Amino acid sequence: MTKSEITLQLGRRTVSRFDPPYVIAEVGVNHEGSIEQAKELIGLAAEGGADAVKFQSYSAETLASKESPAYWDTTLEPTTSQYELFQKYSNFDQEEYVILADCCHSAGVDFLSTPFDDWSVDYLESLVPAYKVASADLTNLPFLRRIAEKSKPVILSTGASNLEEIRLAVETLRLSGSGEIVLLHCILNYPTAVEDGHLRMIRGLVKAFPENLIGYSDHTLPDENMTALLASYLLGAVVIEKHFTHDKGLQGNDHYHAMDVHDLKRFINRLGTVHQLLGFDEEKQPIPSEDISRLNARRSIVVERSVAAGNVVLAEDLTYKRPATGISPVYWDDVVGRKAARDLEPDEILKWEDLLEAGS
Repeated sequence: MTKSEITLQLGRRTVSRFDPPYVIAEVGVNHEGSIEQAKELIGLAAEGGADAVKFQSYSAETLASKESPAYWDTTLEPTTSQYELFQKYSNFDQEEYVILADCCHSAGVDFLSTPFDDWSVDYLESLVPAYKVASADLTNLPFLRRIAEKSKPVILSTGASNLEEIRLAVETLRLSGSGEIVLLHCILNYPTAVEDGHLRMIRGLVKAFPENLIGYSDHTLPDENMTALLASYLLGAVVIEKHFTHDKGLQGNDHYHAMDVHDLKRFINRLGTVHQLLGFDEEKQPIPSEDISRLNARRSIVVERSVAAGNVVLAEDLTYKRPATGISPVYWDDVVGRKAARDLEPDEILKWEDLLEAGS
């Protein structure tokens, strides 16, 4: 199977290389422990045009040791311990995610949540159409096997990984029963500098994993044009994930590199235009609306000077002019040297019936 043949059902949407990308608004824990704020974010994401809203399901105790250092920009998120940061927002459990899944359903978007422990994998099974796996768990083989046993599609971020590690993760998921696997290019920096985006790696993943759909998980600061997301789509990303917030001015956690509803709306609007521009044909060929141009803007072989019937047509007797209703100049060498079947006058568009058969 080639990538062009892959069609994946992700919740309410069909995803393929020729469909608009499946857009995930990654709330993560930007709800800050408030179920009402989480519901508000779902509503805003739906209003903005997202296909799915994603959260993160974890417990600080099972995710990080108490001595786990930060790997983010501490000038923007000052907490220096992973354990301490995760502990702030790990108060949602199965009951809250059932509520949020229902809220997503009512809003017309898919519910997703990234599990970070076995318990989360199990209770999310009935709530999510696919599992999202964070970049940091790409090498966590027992965890990947646990997820694969649910036989759902898997969206796997590949931040800070190399091809060998990705291949091992994909093989582990497949051998353990996973459904379709989508690989997201990702840079594991919070935030990611523009010069560190390396979006060409999307094309590298497309080439290295032709049996998988490829996407992009973005951590750059959003700009007015949502450049990173649009560029990722142009390079082949068919699933696009971006952190989402109601207020980009809030300090800490993932607010500072997230998009808001206005960013999302601009992206979706621009995406519609870009999707139309890309079209569906990769093989270069004329399209129906070009038929009139092929006929009237191309050229025919035209008589430049008079040629009497029976005389040999020389190159000097000919020129080329629009429209393309006569013999195409592509047959120039076949025309020169034939005899005229009738008297030919200047500015006549040459037809095959005006010439005798070669050798006559």
